[in-house]
Amino acid sequence: MKSTALKVLLFASVLAPVAVFGQNKPDTATIITKEMIDTINKQEQDRPTLDENAMVVDLGYEHFSVGVIHRGSTRNPPPPRPAGAANANAPAPTPCGRQMASVPADAIPGGITHDFQTEAYYVISGGGTAFVDGYIVNGRAAPMPAPGGPNGPTCGGMSVGSRKVELKVGDIMIAPPGVVHGWADIPDHVDYLSFRPSQQVMQAGWVNPRIADMVKK
Repeated sequence: MKSTALKVLLFASVLAPVAVFGQNKPDTATIITKEMIDTINKQEQDRPTLDENAMVVDLGYEHFSVGVIHRGSTRNPPPPRPAGAANANAPAPTPCGRQMASVPADAIPGGITHDFQTEAYYVISGGGTAFVDGYIVNGRAAPMPAPGGPNGPTCGGMSVGSRKVELKVGDIMIAPPGVVHGWADIPDHVDYLSFRPSQQVMQAGWVNPRIADMVKK
């Protein structure tokens, strides 16, 4: 949000960039209905972890995506993958975060940061204990997997120095680029809408295939 406000102030005070700023300015509103979100979310419920955007909208100066995320209980994790399940031909992961020979005992697994995008959560069902802030240790970098994300480039690994917060239905969490976030404990499940402004990372105009036939032209 601070980044966006700064861009607006610069636009108002400097006339020279006007043509550049407005070059791709959209001329219509985008509507994402509850039925669209429900259609995507319904397909996520039998998965322990799934994260899907609904659309990626071009705002001119940045791209903005809206999605829905489902997380199952962390108290009933899925069985571990069998040995050798990973692709033997896959390239070695790129390290990210702080590299440590010995990870602190209070480190929390499952922390992530996003390189370029802010991520906001609005909890619509369930809840749990999230963790925020701190830093990633011995992380692995992940590129954006597809034009529609769901995320841009990300660093994931153990989180150190984070604080825990309880999130319930109606609560909102906002994590700017580079800020650690993740879930420490989910008793049953948590579903939440995600709002992601980013520096034109994801492909503007992308629509989730699950709702493509529901979008009015």
